[in-house]
Amino acid sequence: MYLLGIGIVLLLMKWQEIGPVAAWSWWIVLAPFALAVAWWGFADSTGLTQRRAMDKMERLKAQRRERNLEALGMGSRRDRKARRAGEFGTADVAKRSAKDPTL
Repeated sequence: MYLLGIGIVLLLMKWQEIGPVAAWSWWIVLAPFALAVAWWGFADSTGLTQRRAMDKMERLKAQRRERNLEALGMGSRRDRKARRAGEFGTADVAKRSAKDPTL
C-alpha cells in the first residue's frame, strides 16, 4: 500500500512538473506501481494475504463471542470468578471451590 501511495505522489508531481521529479524519467516515476504489483503477486502466491485474512477473522470471531457472552450476562470464566470473589469474599470462594471445582 505504501508503494501505491508513493507512486501516486510521484505521478502527480511528474504530471504537474513539481520539483526535481519533473526531470525524472517516466520509468522511475512508474516503478513504484510495478513494485506494488510484484509485492501483491508475492503475497498472494505465498499465502500471506490469506493468513492475514484468517487471523483477522479469528480475532473478530473471538471479540464477537466475548461481546455476546457479556450481553447475555455470562462473561468469561475468569470474570465470573472475580465477581464471585468480590461478592462472597475470598475465604468464602475458597471454601465453595473446594466443594465444587467448577467455581
